[in-house]
Amino acid sequence: MIVTDLTCHITEYKIRNKCCPLCPAGNRVKTDCTEFRDTSCLRCADGTYMETPTGKKHCNPCKRCDEGEMSHFIPHSGLRLKIRCSRSSDTVCEALEGHFCTDVIEGSCNAAKKHSSCKPGQYISKKGTLLSDTECSECSRGTFSNGSLTLCQPHTQ
Repeated sequence: MIVTDLTCHITEYKIRNKCCPLCPAGNRVKTDCTEFRDTSCLRCADGTYMETPTGKKHCNPCKRCDEGEMSHFIPHSGLRLKIRCSRSSDTVCEALEGHFCTDVIEGSCNAAKKHSSCKPGQYISKKGTLLSDTECSECSRGTFSNGSLTLCQPHTQ
């Protein structure tokens, strides 16, 4: 007896040694195809998505940006919603004002940190953005800054 490995077309998925048509993006498989009927598909429910045609029976859960107030029990993530999840694409998050993204995956920010503060005797040489932290530099001799200035000021004589 010769066993051949079944290879399905790119528009199909393999199930129980047969090839079934994929469900389109934004949908999931309700029932697999048989000799007598095609694959039956269902739209992804609210809060779930499927970016590509699929043979899966479950849609992916939408990512949450977890914006909100910081409490002493659960600190907020430093993220806010940029683009809401749809049936065919996941949520896109971005850093909150005063934060920068530390982990970007497929255009969405997954983790953010608060911008660093400069210390007295340092000035802000590069203001923080949504993608980069604040950069600080030391004031030169004869100048000062409280850490919140973008240029050091000369000492008065």
